[in-house]
Amino acid sequence: MRIGVPAEIMNNENRVGLTPAAVATLVADGHEVLVEQGAGAGAAFPDAEYAEAGAQLVSAEEAWGAQMVIKVKEPQASEYGYLREDLLLFTYLHLAADEELTRALLESGTQSVAYETVTDSRGTLPLLTPMSQVAGRLAVLEGSHHLLSRQGGRGVLLSGVPGTRPARVVVIGGGQVGASAVAMAHGLRAEVTVLDLDAHVLQRFDDTYHGQVRTVVSSPAALAAELADADLVIGAVLVPGAAAPKLVTSAMVESMKPGAVLVDVAIDQGGCFEDSRKTSHDDPTFKVGETLFYCVANMPGAVANTSTRALGAATLPYVRALAAEGFDGAVERFPGLEPGLMTQGGKLRSQPVAEALGIDLG
Repeated sequence: MRIGVPAEIMNNENRVGLTPAAVATLVADGHEVLVEQGAGAGAAFPDAEYAEAGAQLVSAEEAWGAQMVIKVKEPQASEYGYLREDLLLFTYLHLAADEELTRALLESGTQSVAYETVTDSRGTLPLLTPMSQVAGRLAVLEGSHHLLSRQGGRGVLLSGVPGTRPARVVVIGGGQVGASAVAMAHGLRAEVTVLDLDAHVLQRFDDTYHGQVRTVVSSPAALAAELADADLVIGAVLVPGAAAPKLVTSAMVESMKPGAVLVDVAIDQGGCFEDSRKTSHDDPTFKVGETLFYCVANMPGAVANTSTRALGAATLPYVRALAAEGFDGAVERFPGLEPGLMTQGGKLRSQPVAEALGIDLG
C-alpha cells in the first residue's frame, strides 16, 4: 500500500503521523511511504532520518494522494480538497464537535477512522490514552504558568513555600487526563481535589495517594462549592466519541476568585465549561469575568517529540494491519477498530456523532 504522511498545518501543531522508526517498519513490510518534506521537523525528526528509513520525501499533494493517509489532527478547511472516495484517513477527528468537517468527509466519500474511539480488548481507548496522559500533565504545567501575575493569574505558586498555603487545584473527571493531572499537581505539592461520578474511581485515587488527594462525588452543588475556592481548575471530562457535557456553568465561574485559571482539556469535544471556545498556542487564553480560560485544542503539540513517539508506538500495530489488509481485514485482527469508523462511502457510521450533530446514521 502507498501510505502518505502530510505535515500538520494546525496552529503550532508540530507532531507528525509516523516516526522514522515506524516508517522503517512499514517499508520492511513492503509498503511505500510518502512523507511530506519537513513534516517531522517540528518534532525533531529531520527529513534525512525519513529518507534513511526508506521514505520518499514528497509534496503535500503527493502525500495526500496516497491510498492511506496517517495524520495527527483532523483535516483543516484548506485540506478538505484532498479528501476523496478512495482515501482511507486514519487520525484524530473529534467529529461530534465539528459538523463542517463531518459533512466534508461525507460529501467526499472518504473512509475515515478516528483514533479517539478505537478500543482494545479491555474496553479502553489505546490511541487516545497516550495523548490524554500528555495533555493531563501539560494542563497542570500550563495552568501553573498562567497563574503567574504577569500572565493575568492570581500570582499563586502551585507548591507554595514554607509559611504559605499551596495552590488549590480542582480536577473534574478521574479518567486518563484527570489521573495524569492529579499526579502532576500532587507531585508539584499543590492541594488537589478530584471529582468524579464513580465512587470506585475515587476509591482508586484515595488508595493511590493515601488520602493526600481529596475525593468528591461530583454533582452541580459539589462542583460549585469546590470551584469557589479553586486557584486552578482542570476540565478532564470525556464521553467517547460524543460531545463533552457542559459541567461548569457561567454562574459557577462568576463565583470564582479573581485570577483563577481554568484549563479545558475537553475542548476537542466541544469543551466541558459553558464559556469555552477553542484557542491556539499563539493566543491560548481569554478572560471570562475575572478568570482566565485556557482552551488550546492541540495541547500535546507543544511537546511534539514526546507526543509523536507516544502516539506512534500506540498506532503502529493498527497502521500495519490497515496497510496489509484494509479496514475490513484489520477489524478481524483488531475488532476495536470498528467503533473508530466514522464515515464510509458518504455515510456516517458513528452513533454518538449522529446524535451530537443531528445527522442521519448511514
